[in-house]
Amino acid sequence: MSHDGVGPRSSRPSPACRGASGGAPRPAVLLTAGVLAVSALSGCGSADPAGKPLAGQDIAPAARARVADGGTLRWAVDAVPETLNTFQADADAATTRIAQAVLPAMYRLDRNGRPERDPDYLESAKIVETEPRQVVLYKLNQQAVWSDGREVGAADFAAQWRALSGKDTAYWTARNAGYERIERIERGANDLEVRVTFGRPYADWRSLFSPLYPKDVMGSPDSFNDGARRKLKVTAGPFSLKKVDRQDGEVTLTRNPRWWGEPAKLSGIVLRAVERDKRAAALAAGKLDLAEIDPEAAGRITRAQNRNTPLQGPGGSRAAADALHSWAVVNGSDEDAAYEELSARKKQRRAVARYERQQAALQGFEVRKSLEPAYTQLALNGAGGPLADERVRRAVARALDRKELAEAVLGPLGLPAVPVGSHLALSGQAAYADNSGALGGQDTAEARALLADAGWVPGGPVKKEKKKGEKAAGTEGEKDGGSGKDGEESGGGDEGTYIVGEDGKARGEADPADRGRHGEDRSTHLARDGRQYANKLKQGGAPGAYAPKGTAAPAGAAAGALAKDGKPLTLRFVLPSGPGSKPLRTVADRITAMLEKVGIRTEISKVADESYFKDHIASGQYDLALYSWPASAFPATDARPIFAKPVPAADGSLNVEQNYTRVGTDQVDQLFDQAVGTLDENESRSLIRKADSRIWAAAGSIPLYQRPQLTAVRKDVANAGAFGFRTPVYEDMGFLKKKGTRAAAGGSSDD
Repeated sequence: MSHDGVGPRSSRPSPACRGASGGAPRPAVLLTAGVLAVSALSGCGSADPAGKPLAGQDIAPAARARVADGGTLRWAVDAVPETLNTFQADADAATTRIAQAVLPAMYRLDRNGRPERDPDYLESAKIVETEPRQVVLYKLNQQAVWSDGREVGAADFAAQWRALSGKDTAYWTARNAGYERIERIERGANDLEVRVTFGRPYADWRSLFSPLYPKDVMGSPDSFNDGARRKLKVTAGPFSLKKVDRQDGEVTLTRNPRWWGEPAKLSGIVLRAVERDKRAAALAAGKLDLAEIDPEAAGRITRAQNRNTPLQGPGGSRAAADALHSWAVVNGSDEDAAYEELSARKKQRRAVARYERQQAALQGFEVRKSLEPAYTQLALNGAGGPLADERVRRAVARALDRKELAEAVLGPLGLPAVPVGSHLALSGQAAYADNSGALGGQDTAEARALLADAGWVPGGPVKKEKKKGEKAAGTEGEKDGGSGKDGEESGGGDEGTYIVGEDGKARGEADPADRGRHGEDRSTHLARDGRQYANKLKQGGAPGAYAPKGTAAPAGAAAGALAKDGKPLTLRFVLPSGPGSKPLRTVADRITAMLEKVGIRTEISKVADESYFKDHIASGQYDLALYSWPASAFPATDARPIFAKPVPAADGSLNVEQNYTRVGTDQVDQLFDQAVGTLDENESRSLIRKADSRIWAAAGSIPLYQRPQLTAVRKDVANAGAFGFRTPVYEDMGFLKKKGTRAAAGGSSDD
């Protein structure tokens, strides 16, 4: 998960389906209705609701013949990974990147975010028996060997199953989803066949054994827990792990001489740890060839391509600095003050000169952009306070103009500004369908009516002084007014806690100049196990998505805050305070302005980036928050922990798994269980889409937009950049031969 941080679908729904997408009058249903009315899938025509990816890859594709042999690609990562074992809790994006380059994977993702067989490892895989047990037969590529010369085979499959089955608690695993359903693994008719028998049917069997570790790693708890954290002595990919240098912050991969597939074009890849806000400088200094960047850095690189544009660095242009220098000389009546002024101007000129040199160096780079396989959501904590009432949560959702928020983030970047319509998949993935109609679109009057039905009415105090020990409306937790823990973490300035609306001005209206400059912030907290998501559909209206017929919106609701039982309706909106989080906070400004229009005020709490997730989101110390989830090709498995209904633990605490909104239903859990247990792929997709409709109806989280993916790349680097859904093909990456150009290579493409 991360905090912040795609073209129209292939066809319009038929008239029978438009009620689910907002095209027809919505049904009036009671808030207390217990069953979701879901329109029949067969009534929606034959068009695939999954559509296509909203943006394709942008990797400067080039035929291998046009790519030079040799060279080292220097690729930025956030940090040297703490572990090389992707199945451990502290695995991160760099762990995954290394595993993709050096380990087998039976399946990888295609351009639509769907699993496809990797022929370098797997000749075929299919279900050969369903009764009395599901049996999958894997036929391995006969050339597939580990770097020590041993064949990839059944022993590796069996060792990984035993380690991840959950039966041996000596293995410190972060997840075992799917592996616990396996009953046995055995050799098939020959050494190249592996038979996997499941004790219970498992729809997402393709998610298993990707990556596949050698039995040397999985064979014992010690090697699993400790051995694979720092070293991978045996690998089986186009690259091998050469060195992990924590002191210099680098991981070095080198071409694998035993690789049987197309040989890697690069002789090596160096993954270099560089902080996001320092990447533009590192690129200009010649320390990196490839780096994911933020919108500000992307703007610098874009401006560098136009040599006629005056270079505006820190403090302005060089001419401006010289003018200020002259002013200081003329006006320096006080000798010491004049000296200080001159020193400051000299520093300014040096900074401008350094910036200009960097801009000149950045002319050798370009920005390749796509949409990341992840989406940003507004999370509503339903554990307590006003948001424990589903009517209030739905009112918050109905107040939001998701199209405006998507446009604010993606429009300035030239990316399709289409709101995400599913919690469980993204456009193009097999299970995707826009189910947002189960909740309904932006409707100020409907939002006010829902609030009125929940008892929140105009009048009463806008801000009530709390007596000692008294809690304000909102989730129980820290509400320091810029002091104490939150105040210390936020770092002063405008950080800390303040109430939007106290000055009669919407937060989003404070700085009109900020509008249209929105991007996505870096993904520093992607969920550890990283495999969440997939699926959606156009279903019928949801109970409670609308106020009971005849409920009038209270007159003048927008004029002041709403109150109930003597307390104002104020929600605590927790946001990260770091410099990389500014775009996210700008999105939050727009949300607060939208909420204020329906009478909901927000108490903004800015906290340190490092504590944002652990101390606030995971612990439930918030009412509203923005963070992201990655997409998965296997939502029945990976998304269930995110939306499972919290249950009491033995010690009296609440076991929320990864459901940090604390909103869940038995129906959603049952649909996930049914989807993962059927071997009919169409039925599984249908069940996932039904689950998504119910998740929308519960209004625990509101998907907003797919995250932008901006990558700075040297212009002569081919087959690398913004990968979108597709798993990178590491052996094809490289530098164009000297006469090659990106234009000749074919430009950006989604293949």
